[in-house]
Amino acid sequence: MPEFTAVTPDALLDLVATRARTLPEPAVIAIDGADAAAPVPFARAIADRLRAAGRPGAVISLHDYVRPASLRFEYDRADEFTYRTAWFDYAALKREVLTPLRLHSRWLPALWDERTDRSARARIRTAALNTVLLIAGPMLIGRDLDFDLTVGLRMSDGALRRRTDPDDHFTIEALREHQRSRDIEPDILIAWDHPDRPAVRVTA
Repeated sequence: MPEFTAVTPDALLDLVATRARTLPEPAVIAIDGADAAAPVPFARAIADRLRAAGRPGAVISLHDYVRPASLRFEYDRADEFTYRTAWFDYAALKREVLTPLRLHSRWLPALWDERTDRSARARIRTAALNTVLLIAGPMLIGRDLDFDLTVGLRMSDGALRRRTDPDDHFTIEALREHQRSRDIEPDILIAWDHPDRPAVRVTA
């Protein structure tokens, strides 16, 4: 098993972007990380590097694919099982993004507005053949989604507790249980307790 190697933040972004540029066209990358890990800004930084290198890059936040509040909060606002199993609409992500992107070069950037609890009313986008789409959010790996590359932003329990709102601490156990139950090992695993001093392990 490869060991972690310390890298600078810029070198880390370059590493992931370089790997992304070698993927088939179009490509989908999972940036898997707790909300405390800020996976969406990380994905956007990768997309910026891809566009600078001449390959189209776009980002989807998993929080734009939440299920309606009536389902998310059906049992308890702070239920870790519901957070793992009913909070995010992974099936819709496959149906509206991964499958149509590969078959028809189009994708839906958002399905549900989490703030208003209404349809996002987003328009379907047409993708260039060499598009790299980065999907960022919690518990993406292990959902039977066909990603071309998986990147995991991993944090210790202590770091998660420090950087997660106290009202959302129930999500920490959900994240850990998901990792335990799915035997998850991303292609690129990043130690992310200190984003200014990351370390990386490339496993595939």
